[in-house]
Amino acid sequence: MTTPPPAGSGRRRPISRKTVLKAALVAGTVPLLAGAGPALARDLAATGAPLAPTPACDDGDDPTPEQMEGPYFKPNSPLRTSLVTPGTPGVPLTVSGYVFSRSCTPFPGVLLDFWQADDNGAYDMAGYAFRGHQFTDSTGAFALTTIVPGLYPGRTRHIHVKAQAPGGRILTTQLYFPGEPRNETDALFDPALLMTVRDDGSGRQGSFDFVLPEEVDPGNPDPPVGTWASGTTYASGGEVTYDGRDFRCLQGHTAAPGWEPPTTPSLWQAV
Repeated sequence: MTTPPPAGSGRRRPISRKTVLKAALVAGTVPLLAGAGPALARDLAATGAPLAPTPACDDGDDPTPEQMEGPYFKPNSPLRTSLVTPGTPGVPLTVSGYVFSRSCTPFPGVLLDFWQADDNGAYDMAGYAFRGHQFTDSTGAFALTTIVPGLYPGRTRHIHVKAQAPGGRILTTQLYFPGEPRNETDALFDPALLMTVRDDGSGRQGSFDFVLPEEVDPGNPDPPVGTWASGTTYASGGEVTYDGRDFRCLQGHTAAPGWEPPTTPSLWQAV
């Protein structure tokens, strides 16, 4: 396990969009659900207006996504929806929600890769504890079973996630918890990324809806070229050919239309 070092160098940051949003959150001008977090996309969809995309970690005034990942993101996370085992210490947490396009269409087959600190605020760099990826189902829904992540110097509580629609770009972002004292001092905190969280017995339940800028692809009728084939289950390290190029699988998954190797760098690497 690796405990992250204190963040920040003492240099004053310029006023950013997030600073303004923090002030708006305190003033009560950001829409909330029962004081628990920003309104979910599924609730805002009733207004008929296009949904705002989920913010990425880098919006011009934040560190780049590569800096955000630092040494704590690891590829090849296991395919699983639960990051805990019997006896895992910590407050149980489930995070569920949907992935939508801006036109409110549910997004099936979206890759969601989660990673977080353990109950002590440390990341597992030797193995894959508290790391895992999954795909949204036919309704665009996802569910994650984990624990409330621990705190470490310089950061508020958060869960990292990468989201990629079939054939789309990779969104690297974080999910936050409402009511955390460090939300007001964490330079990376974004109120737009607050989950809706409620107590559930001895644990907690969180909800969040991702909104991606891509639109749902109705499907490509053209057959794939090469050894790659939709519906085939590929293991990490396996190789295929596609349009005369060789690719190595980075994460085990079942291939689907839209996840062709050239368009999914989170799943395939050219060799």
